[in-house]
Amino acid sequence: MPAQRARTAGWRQCLQQICDRRGSIELAVRPPGQTQCDAPRGDLLFRARLVAVDHSTIRVETPVSLGHAVEFAEGLELVAIMAIGQNRWMFHTHCIGADTSTSPGGLPGLKLAAPRSVERCQRRRDYRIDTADLQLPNVRLWPLLEPSSVIAAERLTAVDFQREIDGTNGEALDLEIDDDLMPTLGPEYSGRIVNLGGGGLGLAVGVEDAGVIGRHAMWWMRFELPPSVQTPIRAAARVAHRHMRSDRSLYCGMCFDFSVNPSHRHVVARQIMRAIAGLQQRQMAYRKAG
Repeated sequence: MPAQRARTAGWRQCLQQICDRRGSIELAVRPPGQTQCDAPRGDLLFRARLVAVDHSTIRVETPVSLGHAVEFAEGLELVAIMAIGQNRWMFHTHCIGADTSTSPGGLPGLKLAAPRSVERCQRRRDYRIDTADLQLPNVRLWPLLEPSSVIAAERLTAVDFQREIDGTNGEALDLEIDDDLMPTLGPEYSGRIVNLGGGGLGLAVGVEDAGVIGRHAMWWMRFELPPSVQTPIRAAARVAHRHMRSDRSLYCGMCFDFSVNPSHRHVVARQIMRAIAGLQQRQMAYRKAG
């Protein structure tokens, strides 16, 4: 017990250090029914700046994506990740409720339960521990050679998503955009979405594709967020920043670019909000059934 308390106190100190540096942790809805045979899903990690830490509570700013607050229901079970140097540590927590004390006049923050213990992520799986395994979305990437060429594909995505909401898509959800409606693109590359921020997302790009990212400022992205969103998210993005990680993969911050078609911002935001709402609903349904 004393050793366990010491470890807990040590990680509380680490959280306080992150807080003092105005740093962030990452939050994801805890997937229901952790089994290897789970249907494919798109878990999402949102960055949340630490505001305060005490013995029982972590206070964070409410995550935001494309101008929309990411709301977590009271009692929702979450997985949190904090980065310390080159290592990642995960722990379980839950949402206690809104926090108005640290954001007077602004967007209320969130109060989370402090962890009882933390666990280092497995080396080959940055987002997996014994009691949690996040399935972060893969993303397909193409250099966007002619930014104005995105309009047709983005408008068709908007139509498909509206049909999905209305329940009138049928099998059309599985169809790709025809080649003649695709933007003017270069060769395809791939990455993985590791977090979502206020105006874009963070990607991990493998060693084999890392060298090409800096050669193009604009990119066309496609990724999926099953099971709650069937219409793939398709959007233009530009490289905001990038740095090499210890495993020689590339972390790349991408900012969505809606300058050619501003109305598409609303479509992508609705898709992301629908996905996070679906993850919460699945967890609540699973807990109710259990």
